[in-house]
Amino acid sequence: MKQTIKKPPKVHIRKGDLVKILAGKHKNQEGIVLSVFPKDYRAIVEGMNLVSKHLKPSPTHPKGSIVREEASIHISNLMVVDPATGQVTRIGRKYNEEGKLQRYSKKTGNFIKHDKA
Repeated sequence: MKQTIKKPPKVHIRKGDLVKILAGKHKNQEGIVLSVFPKDYRAIVEGMNLVSKHLKPSPTHPKGSIVREEASIHISNLMVVDPATGQVTRIGRKYNEEGKLQRYSKKTGNFIKHDKA
């Protein structure tokens, strides 16, 4: 029997991208992606989808506490904002002049620069 290796799906969003939220209570708002979970197909966006988390008592919080933190959002509800135009765009992949596979904006055709954060 042949064994297959299952790879996580490729996602169009990376850490540090500016994204627009398409659905939910934060619809039409923009934020920066803090982390991406390709296996779960979810991402955490800065300042969006805040939930209350109850912490047990600990040496730092003797009485316990309630903190607000970002929860993950499904990637299908996010769309990348093109840095050149400021409009949302679909993402494609093609080879640049150096022969490296890179993301590009399907609306303008420009490559999307990504700083490794």
